[in-house]
Amino acid sequence: MNALSQSLIEICEHNEPDYKPLVDFESWRVALLNYTADYLPEKINRMQRHNETDEVFVLLAGRCILFLGEGEESVTQVHAVDMELYKLYNIKQGVWHSHTFSEDARVLVVENRDTVYENSPFVNLSGAQQKEVVALAKDLWK
Repeated sequence: MNALSQSLIEICEHNEPDYKPLVDFESWRVALLNYTADYLPEKINRMQRHNETDEVFVLLAGRCILFLGEGEESVTQVHAVDMELYKLYNIKQGVWHSHTFSEDARVLVVENRDTVYENSPFVNLSGAQQKEVVALAKDLWK
């Protein structure tokens, strides 16, 4: 098969740890998020939120837990969702969140192209909340 022109199709991949944007188009971005030890449950000490957009996650391989935090200026309650393959999870605008992965995990991320640190603040978790994240992960992945 002859190579197709990039004016017809763009083929992207990401096989390294962590997050990498792959396609930016007008107002949206598609990225892949892979395992990194930085997101082991015992290392999660903060959550992020996006003030201007929702963010969509789709588990393509492995396992992923989404941690969600209720609260405005700080996290008042932590929840955990054990993602299922190929289901779409839409984290609503302004919701604190983080995640942990199995080593073989691959997660598709769709977000606004202008989702940047300036409009996506972080909040630190208390020591008790950090322990809760670890406990939730252990409970879900018995």
